[in-house]
Amino acid sequence: QVQLVESGGGLVQPGGSLRLSCAASGSIRSFNTMGWYRQAPGKQRELVAAITNGGITNYADSVKGRFTISRDNAKNTVYLQMNSLKPEDTAVYYCNAQTRVGAVNMYNLWGKGTQVTVSS
Repeated sequence: QVQLVESGGGLVQPGGSLRLSCAASGSIRSFNTMGWYRQAPGKQRELVAAITNGGITNYADSVKGRFTISRDNAKNTVYLQMNSLKPEDTAVYYCNAQTRVGAVNMYNLWGKGTQVTVSS
């Protein structure tokens, strides 16, 4: 029943910054992990960053040192701060929520995505 809505995408020049927001209609504490994925034209969807309820983060090697994922539980919102953007960061960015169902299965909830374009 929880829905995810991304915002903050747009057009930015190389070296610029953007902050993406993912607003959930329910408590993000209902999920073990919140994350951001992206899919560029002609490429597979890939993990960009993730954060657990315990605050442990994970980043793709391509964005380490440039992107920061964070969360505000009171606002039920997850953020992705993107600095030093490169043209290769151009993609549709999707918010993801994941939790375990039973001992083996996982449940994933996805937003509709927001376009990020890095171009001069």
